[in-house]
Amino acid sequence: MTHDPGAELATKRATLESQLEWLRQPPEPGSIGFGKRVGEGTSQAVERITAVSAEEKLQAMLTDVKRAQSKLVAGTYGRCDECGAEIGAERLEARPWATRCMRHA
Repeated sequence: MTHDPGAELATKRATLESQLEWLRQPPEPGSIGFGKRVGEGTSQAVERITAVSAEEKLQAMLTDVKRAQSKLVAGTYGRCDECGAEIGAERLEARPWATRCMRHA
């Protein structure tokens, strides 16, 4: 299989944007409530809090994907943002959006 970072980054970006869009959908009005007992509303509130953490992680990854795409266009893809050294091929195959070598990851 040929490693095509441009296609892989485009696919990853589309996936992340879709996941973020889903997470950002507001809850149904009146669907979250807090009462004296742990119930459906409480578990929905916990799910939303967990979603915020997931959103932050997805947003950070999307930022990395966009940075890798801009490096691809600029001709600097595969070079560490910190030291300029080559990022290993194995790292780029496993994580095409890597913008730092293992030393600076």
